[in-house]
Amino acid sequence: MSRVIQFSTYGGPEVLEFKDVDLPSPGPGEVRIRVKALGLNRAESMWRTGEYIEEVKLPARLGYEAAGFVDSIGPDVTGFAVGDAVNTIPAFSQNQYGMYGELVLAPVSAVVKHPSNLSFEQAASIWMMFITVYGAFIEAANLQAGDVVLIPAASSSVGLAAIQLVNMVGAVPIALTRTTAKRQQLLDAGAASVIVTDEQDLVAEVMRMTDGVGARVVFDPVGGPSFGKLVKAMKTGGILLAYGALSEEPAQFSYLDLLIKLPHIVGYTIWNTSGDPVRQKAAVEFITAGLASGALKPMVDKTFTFDEMVDAHRYLETNNQFGKIVVTV
Repeated sequence: MSRVIQFSTYGGPEVLEFKDVDLPSPGPGEVRIRVKALGLNRAESMWRTGEYIEEVKLPARLGYEAAGFVDSIGPDVTGFAVGDAVNTIPAFSQNQYGMYGELVLAPVSAVVKHPSNLSFEQAASIWMMFITVYGAFIEAANLQAGDVVLIPAASSSVGLAAIQLVNMVGAVPIALTRTTAKRQQLLDAGAASVIVTDEQDLVAEVMRMTDGVGARVVFDPVGGPSFGKLVKAMKTGGILLAYGALSEEPAQFSYLDLLIKLPHIVGYTIWNTSGDPVRQKAAVEFITAGLASGALKPMVDKTFTFDEMVDAHRYLETNNQFGKIVVTV
């Protein structure tokens, strides 16, 4: 038996239900994991409300990131043994697997060895955020030393991972935040500069900081009315990676600015990288090396217990966190 979390109708955190289920033995290509910690992601709250990029099949499980021990392996699985410490990465549909549980099944294609220098809580926080920024910056943008990068929603776990990786490459991270509340924290986290968008002119500040050139890379999870300002703040021929849609309003921008800035606007998701075995392997090796050197570090904001999952989701939706929310099991 395993205690798991699912939901039968769309809605707020209160729709999450605890269920005792008979969990089968792992089949071909599967690993069964006894979970010690879970990382929470905005994608999971969007899944719960039916607003994700994939249609949800109700009743639904949820959860991408788990850290724990291998409990059992499928008949054809190699490379893992019972008792191994492992993590899961987002490389599957939540219609097929959900990591919110005490004992869970996972596809072996989404299972990696646990970094030995991290706790389970830390390891549950790293893969969504670091693979997302690796794919965006290293693969899609070909980020180079000296490149200026704009990072909206910089206090999110992915935003903080972006700051770290940009610094690791030798590029220049400019963090965007709506209020002054997290300004110093962002500077302490490695941002070269912070623009408080509710109080400062975003375009004017970027142009001042770059001597009128603009940012070569924009990494935007928001969209909405500010999208046009990001385009204006870009370097001619730069790249804008749209990896989320946190704003419920349509993206707004001047068509003329497209002709002036000639931007490359690219839709990006973690699946571009995690869904390809070769690219996933390269990402995991890059991130593991960064963690070992200290260039990349887990950023855990707050920890809840498994019984407090509803409260953890409520906290996720306040947008008050600075880094990752982790749940211990």
